[in-house]
Amino acid sequence: MDIVVLSVFLIVYLGMFLGELPGLALDRTGVALLGAIVILAFGRLETSHLCEAVDFPTLALLLGLMIVSAQFRLSGFYTWLVRRLTAWNEPPAMLLGVIIFAAAGLSAVLANDIVCLAMTPVTIECCTRRKLDPVPFLLGLACGANIGSAATLIGNPQNMLIGQVLRVSFAGYLQLAALPALLGTVVAWLIIWWASRGKWHRDLATVEVMTPLFNPWQTAKGLLVTVVLMVLFLVSSWPHDVIALAAGGVVLCSRRMHSRHMLGLVDWQLLVLFIGLFVVTHAMQTSGNLAAIMQSIAELGIRVEHPVCLFGVTVVLSNLVSNVPAVMLLLPFATEPLAGPILALASTLAGNLLVVGSIANIIVIDQARLLRIEISWRDHARVGIPVTAATLALAAGWLWILSGS
Repeated sequence: MDIVVLSVFLIVYLGMFLGELPGLALDRTGVALLGAIVILAFGRLETSHLCEAVDFPTLALLLGLMIVSAQFRLSGFYTWLVRRLTAWNEPPAMLLGVIIFAAAGLSAVLANDIVCLAMTPVTIECCTRRKLDPVPFLLGLACGANIGSAATLIGNPQNMLIGQVLRVSFAGYLQLAALPALLGTVVAWLIIWWASRGKWHRDLATVEVMTPLFNPWQTAKGLLVTVVLMVLFLVSSWPHDVIALAAGGVVLCSRRMHSRHMLGLVDWQLLVLFIGLFVVTHAMQTSGNLAAIMQSIAELGIRVEHPVCLFGVTVVLSNLVSNVPAVMLLLPFATEPLAGPILALASTLAGNLLVVGSIANIIVIDQARLLRIEISWRDHARVGIPVTAATLALAAGWLWILSGS
């Protein structure tokens, strides 16, 4: 084994688990980037060979979709939608359902992290205006966004990676994943409603958030581009990364929205995280370390590539190191016909189990804390554990039926 590569790999994935490295002011992105730098510095990968390690089509797909999502944020679409949905003065249980289904639907098309970032402050504002406890609604927002993002190959970063690397059909995956995602959204609503019954109200100071004014023209432009994007994904043979970049280019052509502001909303940290993890996992593969480790596991009678084992390992690993690093590590073992959907559904739905399982959870909790709304690990686990168990059971049962086993 290559000790240098193995040491870097273990330290990087420890950083993914902890969210930092003790004693250093490094977050997950910093840890991944530092790991890639060490790999390059020790000559385990030449800079001229970076193209072999980094999947640039996946990065291009992510970048294009982030620019399209920025269009909706700057146009005030998310704020307008949440305020319209909550203006009907419906009962709390119905409001919870509206927020969950809205988050799920938007996340299937516009990526769950962006949806959570945009919807969290407005949801808190609307809840405090009605003297409602924001916590159940924020937990519903996070759970709905995670579950809804499982429905498509552009709903979250790990699904984009799976679709690009494994060449999974966009339309084929949608047909397979739509039902468990829809049923999972209903189940999440019922579980959070049951856990919150009788505890809807909380007298908090009204929160006022500064958001962009709603611009109907810019929103319409974004919706048109998104519809065309989805149609091309479904029926066109063009590469998805090229389609996404073209869509991003169209929305950048604006007389009102400056490109500096649009690109300022791109999650560059996530793109750097991807690059760092690509380099580290590539080094593990080319050094033979990963093959040696998997051989040792196989000698214990565990075949990671087997669908049932792959499903279980994905769930566990996603909650140890988060779903994007878990998927990146397991992609080489996705060899079975249903391996792509298994990885996508298991890693995404497992994200609701613990706070660290999904970046969307962390975004909601961090945004809430900035507005002085505390959501503890216990608050999240109280609904996250049953939601995850139920939705994973639905997905596993559906995959089992499809496999004909």
